[in-house]
Amino acid sequence: MRPIGWVESCFGEKFGTPRQSGVVPEARGRVVFTEEVQLGACRGLEEFSHAWIVFLFHQIEQGDERWLVRPPRLGGNEKKGVLATRSPFRPNRIGLSLVKLEAVHDEALEVSGLDLVNGTPVLDIKPYLPYAEALPEAETRGGFAQDSPEELAVDFSEKLRAALSEDDLALITRVLAVDPRPAYHDDEGRVYGCLISGHQVKWRVEGGRVIVLSRDAEIR
Repeated sequence: MRPIGWVESCFGEKFGTPRQSGVVPEARGRVVFTEEVQLGACRGLEEFSHAWIVFLFHQIEQGDERWLVRPPRLGGNEKKGVLATRSPFRPNRIGLSLVKLEAVHDEALEVSGLDLVNGTPVLDIKPYLPYAEALPEAETRGGFAQDSPEELAVDFSEKLRAALSEDDLALITRVLAVDPRPAYHDDEGRVYGCLISGHQVKWRVEGGRVIVLSRDAEIR
């Protein structure tokens, strides 16, 4: 297989990138196609609301598969088979992400609800088919990830709010609200950093609230 494109993402590194697509609707980006993708390859895709991105976990080393992993949703304390999880440490490093289509062009797709880091290689695009893939009856069998994680309140100083655009403020708020920290760490007070939309954002959790401490100048 060979990549047909790559992702331009608001997430500059793995830490801070949502663990599932659609969790942060404000997360926008693009799938930029290589020159070998011929004009017309996306003809008709604009008729669909969502699409699947088939991609490669390129930050995982070839051969670094793990047959038993520790899902963050279980606090990192219980092992599950890799094929029962969304872990990136897979036999062939292939991932699947469902995103909303914002615009379809010959050279790129504009998408939202992204959960991929900048530079992710794209192997294929497939339209989402509601009649076949929306399964309400499956809602009662969600395994160890039955419910969405609880969101935290996020606090900014007035100075920080004024330094961010409305779009970046909304994006950073939602990303931190779903708590990117490793689930097995009980470390309130520890300072973390995330590269989000070009901002190196520093924050900590206190009393169940995210306190945003600072953001460095934009990194592009």
